[in-house]
Amino acid sequence: MRFCMDWRAVKFDWNRARAFLITAEEGSLSAAARALGMAQPTLGRQVEALQEELGVVLFERVGRGLALTPSGLELLDHVRAMGEAAGRVSLTAAGQSQSVQGKVVLAASEIHAAFILPGFLAKLRQSHPGIEVEIVVSSRASDLRRREADIAIRNFRPVEPDLVATKIRDVPARLYATPAYLERLGSPRLPYDLRNADFISIDGSGMFLKGLVAMGLPLTERNFPVLTESYLVMWELVKQGVGIGILDGSIGDAEPRVVRALPDLEPLMFPIWLVAHRELNTSRRFRIVFDLLAAELRARGGPDAG
Repeated sequence: MRFCMDWRAVKFDWNRARAFLITAEEGSLSAAARALGMAQPTLGRQVEALQEELGVVLFERVGRGLALTPSGLELLDHVRAMGEAAGRVSLTAAGQSQSVQGKVVLAASEIHAAFILPGFLAKLRQSHPGIEVEIVVSSRASDLRRREADIAIRNFRPVEPDLVATKIRDVPARLYATPAYLERLGSPRLPYDLRNADFISIDGSGMFLKGLVAMGLPLTERNFPVLTESYLVMWELVKQGVGIGILDGSIGDAEPRVVRALPDLEPLMFPIWLVAHRELNTSRRFRIVFDLLAAELRARGGPDAG
């Protein structure tokens, strides 16, 4: 039976609809509760209330997860469209604000959040004390269209047509280690001299290894006895002399406890992009933060930065 509802007769509660939408996208109440930052029982009550309100069953349990019923599948398209419309309304409202007071959410990786944003925020707080900043630190790209963040620092060019992006520069990523560790390796000068070195891996997929091999290093999986997905942890391990790591050259060169391993080796280049939603360009405070952060990121480029 096709799901049909007289929407004019329903007093629709967006909070319940959002609970349904995120539960459908996440596949379980527990995952949806984490995504929304609320207690699972509260979320469950909202979903149950929506089902009672509409008089239909929206989910059925499959193993430990939830699957949409035919009625739930049909409702999903309507609610998703409502969510996108709500996001556009929020973006438009934010974009029309000309106040230099208010909140701006910045999304960045932990390295950028730890080494770049503190200095930038110190300057921003002095020049524009009315702007409040929330920093979202994540290894995944925040969804700017859903307002998970207003401005994001990324290492790839966005493809979404409703996002605007400015390429800041290409960053040289270089190998670093403590002088004592390099001495134990015999003070290597050529890529072959690192054949027995220990590297701190930050990628379990093997792409990091492939990238280093492409740079001419004769390495295998045995050269990566330590793995962490945290760049901050990797960098601390490097500073403690555990092995060799790779990092943004402007950050690595500023650390007195380490030196470049094979300083003549060509760096691995990666881009830095600053991204925001297109509609936020009409907001004065977002424009201020975007332009000042872009200037800060450009200023951090050394003489060999692209």
